[in-house]
Amino acid sequence: MAILPEGFSVPPLPYLAALLVAVGVVAAAAVRRRPAVTPRRVLAFVPWMVFGSAAHVLYVVDALPPLLRPLGGTAAVYLAVGALGVGTFVAADARAGDAVALVLAGLGSLLVAVTVADALFVGAVRGTLAPLVPAVGLVAAAVVAAAAWAVLIRAYPAARLTGAVGFLAVFGHALDAVSTAVGVDLLGFGERTPLSRAIIEFAATLPTEPYLGTVWLFVLVKLVIASGIVALFVDYVREDPAEGYALLGFVAAVGLGPGAHNLLLFTVLGGA
Repeated sequence: MAILPEGFSVPPLPYLAALLVAVGVVAAAAVRRRPAVTPRRVLAFVPWMVFGSAAHVLYVVDALPPLLRPLGGTAAVYLAVGALGVGTFVAADARAGDAVALVLAGLGSLLVAVTVADALFVGAVRGTLAPLVPAVGLVAAAVVAAAAWAVLIRAYPAARLTGAVGFLAVFGHALDAVSTAVGVDLLGFGERTPLSRAIIEFAATLPTEPYLGTVWLFVLVKLVIASGIVALFVDYVREDPAEGYALLGFVAAVGLGPGAHNLLLFTVLGGA
């Protein structure tokens, strides 16, 4: 069975080479500088996660300038935004003193504002803008994440140690799961990731389908896995907070990025 999502591709060789060089330079600078990783700084990367998602939406709806379009594909956008975000983090750590998180979140938020506004403008011009259902999906994801977090810390109180970053990881994957449910069961979109699609197709064969739809099992699996990972990270965060929070932030990004992409794409395209 295929593992990579449909549409996954690498950019043309010159862009790929430039991206790999950029990633290498930024990684070397981060290793050399070793900026402190704190929960506040990890949370400051949230706008960057959304920025990458919004940039990919512009790629999907063919709204990126030709020069930037090769950087918006599934593989390239992760490398490009990661290099830019971590590079900003390293530079801010060297120059911004105690304002690192503020600088990081501020620049990321500015980029999000520009890309999201551009995507919404495209939807408005094309007459496909439909924000209501995705907005309801966002609220539902927040409620589901809060419920999952409450269950997690009740079943395993030590999970509280992961704090806001742990909750972000649960919320990110709740957003991915609920947005998938919105897209598949309410708006008629398909699921591009083969493993996720297999779970959804299996749930469609169950007698619960007329009542719960086809994605409820995928939502449950995502929440259980995300909660389990957060629980497993408790000792890691306790023994090595910097690495623990950094990796937990990455876990959050793996869910939050696709979830934000889904909701913005559904907003721009409606049910089209």
